[in-house]
Amino acid sequence: MKFTLSWLKDHLETNASVDEIAEALTDLGLEVEEISNPAERLGDFTIGKVIKAEKHPEADRLRVCQVMTDAGETQIICGAPNAREGITVVIAKPGIYVPGIDTTIGVGKIRGIESYGMMCSEREMELSEEHDGIIELPSGEVGQKFTDWLAENDPAKVDPVIDIAITPNRPDALGVRGIALDLAARGLGTMKPASEAHVEGQFTCPITVTIDEDTRENGCEVFAGRLIRGVTNGPSPEWLQDRLRAIGLRPISALVDITNFFTFDRNRPLHVFDADKVQGNLRIHRAKGGETLVGLDEKEYTFSAGQVVISDDNGIESIGGIMGGLATGCTPETTNVFLEAAVWDHVQIASTGRALKINSDARYRNERGIDPAFNMPAIDLATQMILDLCGGEPSNRVTAGEVPNVARAYKLDTARVQSLVGMDIPESEQRQTLTALGFRLEGNMAHVPSWRPDVMGEADLVEEVARIASLTKLVGKPLPRAHTGIPAPILSPMQQREQIARRTTAALGYNECVTYSFIDQASAALFGGGKDATMLANPISSEMSHMRPDLLPGLLQAAARNQARGLMDVALFEVGHAFDGGEPEQQHVQVAGLLVGRTGPKDVHGASRSVDVYDTKADAEAVLSAIGAPAKVQILRGGAGWWHPGRHGRICLGPKKVLGVFGELHPRVLSAMDVKGPAVAFTLFPQEIPLPRNSGANRGALELRDLQAVERDFAFVVDADVEALTLVNAAAGVDKALIEDVRVFDEFIGGSLGEGKKSLAITVRLQPTKATLKEADIEAVSAKIVEKVAKATGGTLRG
Repeated sequence: MKFTLSWLKDHLETNASVDEIAEALTDLGLEVEEISNPAERLGDFTIGKVIKAEKHPEADRLRVCQVMTDAGETQIICGAPNAREGITVVIAKPGIYVPGIDTTIGVGKIRGIESYGMMCSEREMELSEEHDGIIELPSGEVGQKFTDWLAENDPAKVDPVIDIAITPNRPDALGVRGIALDLAARGLGTMKPASEAHVEGQFTCPITVTIDEDTRENGCEVFAGRLIRGVTNGPSPEWLQDRLRAIGLRPISALVDITNFFTFDRNRPLHVFDADKVQGNLRIHRAKGGETLVGLDEKEYTFSAGQVVISDDNGIESIGGIMGGLATGCTPETTNVFLEAAVWDHVQIASTGRALKINSDARYRNERGIDPAFNMPAIDLATQMILDLCGGEPSNRVTAGEVPNVARAYKLDTARVQSLVGMDIPESEQRQTLTALGFRLEGNMAHVPSWRPDVMGEADLVEEVARIASLTKLVGKPLPRAHTGIPAPILSPMQQREQIARRTTAALGYNECVTYSFIDQASAALFGGGKDATMLANPISSEMSHMRPDLLPGLLQAAARNQARGLMDVALFEVGHAFDGGEPEQQHVQVAGLLVGRTGPKDVHGASRSVDVYDTKADAEAVLSAIGAPAKVQILRGGAGWWHPGRHGRICLGPKKVLGVFGELHPRVLSAMDVKGPAVAFTLFPQEIPLPRNSGANRGALELRDLQAVERDFAFVVDADVEALTLVNAAAGVDKALIEDVRVFDEFIGGSLGEGKKSLAITVRLQPTKATLKEADIEAVSAKIVEKVAKATGGTLRG
């Protein structure tokens, strides 16, 4: 956003220097990117007077001039048609850089005659596009600095230009008046009254405007305009041209320059149609798709369905809120003009502008937001300026739609400045700041001005107060010393479990992955997901269309990528959320680990082997133990369909309380995920682990057993379909106080056992607590074990 100092002073009464203004703007959040000061660029040019001018003997168009300068009389050769005796000119002496031609002047010889400098035109000094002749000054003393003469006679030519960066949330600063309002609130001046106009229509507007029903919502909320007939569209006045040139715009004609003026002065994009080229009435609607328009930039644009456009009876004549069409654009011959102002939906403006690749000033402002309440006053102000500069007669105003109501108010809690920002600002100063910014205060409620769409809550009021007071005044203060004693835990039990699970799994040799929560529908379906409830409305890509139902798809995709790059043996884990549906309560934390390939590199001693279900079982039990799961658990079948049906187990506390699942992944899943097996994995559910009854930090007393433990081995012949868990549970239930552990150490099938039989060998550890076991005690317990196992499994003790 560019503006000149004099333009700013049209709205702000101030004596502040350019440097003071620039410093304040940056501190207010409107960062100054560049200050262009013509006085600095033209500081070396001086005024001279031509005392003699003769034709060059070797060139008809060149004249040899004797010029009086501050250094005395000097000779300059000039080819300008108006170079003659007696005129006052601007001199560039040797060694001076001329910006318009990007050249440093030196002593030269032209057609055999020496020249000691240059007499400049306006374009050579970047004052305008005029280059038909050298500058002729109506006054001025020889030797006077040209910038001093400009400051007295044409100050607009040396007006500093300030260029600021605008953040997307501050559309009000895209107008000079909005910038002035911030500076006035800071205390760098006082605001001048805003320009007002009320234009009465002299006749009924022959052009009506309508907005299609499907376009009012998320399209165009209000469209207003009027016809002005009998205008003279000549060049705009010098002051207006100077302002537009200063900010990098090329003056075109009075009508177009007026709309550009309001675009930058009040952040109010306008458009003018040549009314004689408009056929019938104007209609705002959505394009059907495939229509074309040649814009004012002389490029042809093809519309997609749904883009908002303005049409007359001939077809599309303008891209709503972005650019007008060339066919109805104003020219020097325009005598009847239709002036329009509208409030557009900023989202559709942005999407249409991106699709058509148009970057116009109108689009830039409309997609960020303009002041809807200024729509109708802008019509009258622009009409009045057209009448003043171009003449004409205005019609009544025609309107379609309604100006949107953006009125809102938030509670002003003056204590929140201290709690949110850490600044101590008196209540009176806070209220004064908001009032200066245009807020209307009623008691403790602050009504937001219509030009500030970025203020959407109480915290934004605090930000405005702190911004105007200056965050540079924020003083760092040490935090108060914490009270003595043990602080309360910061992490919740679930967060602690996640942290411990990460450390434990990493210590087991796994590498942590952090994958996206989004996966493709096919992968989600393999793990029980991929339904509409977890489908994203606006996915990043087609490969991230659904929320993940499990962590394993992401780990398998990572394993596949590693294998594609030659790393066949991987150990990966992740701690994160999985999703059963689209509601907040339908997500849960998982800890998942994946082993693929072999346990280590090939070894001459044969230590390396393929990973199996017992590797992942041991790791799952280690992690569960670390995060507080009970030691006594059951291993049951019945896992989901992505597990191998005969090589997996559910770790349970009873049949319904599942703490985790481990085992081999189904070959069908591995094939679909392009993973070369073997692959084993585990998935744990930390939230299913019961919380300890005692939440204190103390540990229980250490129990030491001073009596010798005894181990006895048993081998039972059972049917082949009998589960080992059934046998183990039967043996352990004989005497829970005495039997400390039961575990399977051998399985044998075939041989002399016969068809349908197998042998399971277990070790039973007996740990006495009161007295050393005698042989009779051991035999009694052994007999009970054999009896109970036989009853539970139908097996017999192997001979």
